[in-house]
Amino acid sequence: MTSADLQTLAINTIRTLAIDAIQKADSGHPGLPMGAAPMAYTLWTRHLRHNPRNPRWADRDRFILSGGHGSMLLYGLLHLTGYDLPLEHIKNFRQWGYHTPGHPEYGYTAGVETTTGPLGQGAGNAVGFALAEAYLASYFNRPGHTIVDHYTYALVTDGDLMEGVCAEAASLAGLWGLGKLIYLWDNNKITLDGDTDMTFTEDVLKRFEAYGWHTLHVADGNDVEAIHAAIEQAKAVTNQPTIISIRTIIGYGSPNKQGTSKAHGSPLGKDEIRLVKEGFNWPQEDFYIPGEALEHFREAVERGAAQESAWADRFEAWRAEFPDLAQTWEAAWNGQLPDGWDADLPVFAPGKNIATRSASGDALNAIAKHLPTMIGGDADLAGSTKTLIKGAANTGNGKAAARNVRFGVREHGMGAIVNGLALHGGIIKPYSATFLTFSDYMRGAVRLGALMSTQCIYVFTHDSIGLGEDGPTHQPVEHLVALRAIPGLTVMRPADANETAAAWHVAMTLPHPVVLVFSRQDLPVLTGDHIRPGVAKGGYVLADCDGTPQVILIGTGSELHIAHEAYNRLMAEGVKARLVSLPSWELFDAQSQEYRDSVLPPDVTARVGIEAGVTLGWERYVSSRGVMIGVNRFGASAPYERIYQEYGLTPEAVVQAAKELI
Repeated sequence: MTSADLQTLAINTIRTLAIDAIQKADSGHPGLPMGAAPMAYTLWTRHLRHNPRNPRWADRDRFILSGGHGSMLLYGLLHLTGYDLPLEHIKNFRQWGYHTPGHPEYGYTAGVETTTGPLGQGAGNAVGFALAEAYLASYFNRPGHTIVDHYTYALVTDGDLMEGVCAEAASLAGLWGLGKLIYLWDNNKITLDGDTDMTFTEDVLKRFEAYGWHTLHVADGNDVEAIHAAIEQAKAVTNQPTIISIRTIIGYGSPNKQGTSKAHGSPLGKDEIRLVKEGFNWPQEDFYIPGEALEHFREAVERGAAQESAWADRFEAWRAEFPDLAQTWEAAWNGQLPDGWDADLPVFAPGKNIATRSASGDALNAIAKHLPTMIGGDADLAGSTKTLIKGAANTGNGKAAARNVRFGVREHGMGAIVNGLALHGGIIKPYSATFLTFSDYMRGAVRLGALMSTQCIYVFTHDSIGLGEDGPTHQPVEHLVALRAIPGLTVMRPADANETAAAWHVAMTLPHPVVLVFSRQDLPVLTGDHIRPGVAKGGYVLADCDGTPQVILIGTGSELHIAHEAYNRLMAEGVKARLVSLPSWELFDAQSQEYRDSVLPPDVTARVGIEAGVTLGWERYVSSRGVMIGVNRFGASAPYERIYQEYGLTPEAVVQAAKELI
């Protein structure tokens, strides 16, 4: 068999595995795997440095299928090249309990680098992967010792390139000059609804050229040699990311559906599959894998082991010369926090009111100085979010390797990139920052971060109508409950500077993403040894009475201080009250029933809660008999003190509600 024949056999193996799996499942997207198989084959057999026997090798190249609907392309490659994905899982595509879900899921299938499907997110993640590589290379590599040196490849679709999140992230990749990032564009000119001419007629390569990318075009998506040459050219350009437009035919090989939207999102049908296999001179047997093709693909096992072994030799030589740096490497890649990482967390004294955003900046810097691979940034709001690492460099034009990542006004791209930083490995708790009202702009990325349990931190400041004069466009009201509704996401809204330091401590130790929500306005400082352990449990008794309370007051954030004043008034009037701080629903709900009952005794049903946001969900804490004081309408433009008064978020309102309940 000639090399050309073997190549064709291997490519058609990818195609037929995909259409058989999709047909058996009676759902899926055959068009992308059939059209993109040649580019995927070329990349995986000639360029991609990876070890199927160790999918977590630190210096592997990363491959991201941003068009996650074409998941059978990736699953076929993983099975054929020797990853832990048996054929039985291919045969049970999209079925319960098998590692071949409808869209690739990180942490579920060996070799899947990120969860994709919502278009544009994988392309954005890829920028984060490449940014992580650039930063880690700058930090760990030394003259004569290169231990971080790999590429990030993303297969992107027409739909990916339409999405704003992709545009935001790609703009930054070009600005930063991420030369180890390569997009392979499956340019088939078809979307689910039909020809892209209906909606997408811009010159994409000129747009990417304007972003600062190197651009290439391959006219025939079946020309393996042309695709190979283009990838080689892309790798030769070290100061720009590259996008390669590869003109493909969706559903290639399907005589009645190729080149049309009919091949995009539905099984081809048994009759059409028969015609496809006849055209490929292929046996009609389902899930047929020629021995020659499998042997060819499985060369990746030996090749990958040799590549990792050579890297391991270089790593040991580097370790011998830089043992202290090697310890930092081990901790970073294992996600371990070094001893003493929290030694400098500030403890704030009462007397001067402090905005929790400002206290957050102090806490962040106290932690970051012990964690050199902790990086992050903001959406052009550093002066407001207080999230700059002091004394650290900023990213910029042609400069990616910096701790302060300047994202510009690109919230969605920021979220996707930060997810990519976390997924890459070696970057400890990357973070993003913007105003809480703009969490909507990056919600898609936050949701995927929660789905993947990425260990990143999303900071949101300016958390309520307490923003004041900027008015309702900038005053979040529904955002807290919307974020709390996302499974796998811990939301924390501390009430003062010391709760803020405690919240940062918790966020650094949780194995999933955390949202930290901070105030713009200055707030009184709370004191007590019970604050830090109480915050870690999500809720605690801040102030109490003797014996059983007649009423329980519950608050979060800035409104806890309103409840605190009401507590003092009630106690002065002889009403036995308890004050509960509830900075995190998720953490509190995770505690034992015994602990939760000790904070909120079931037999004390007279409860008043207060939070400057939509009250949905609070009924579980204030009880069916209790009262929740919140904001179930949009805000207004005025000094925040006046808005709180007009909206009834006052100590007087809390006291009145408590007395009426009693």
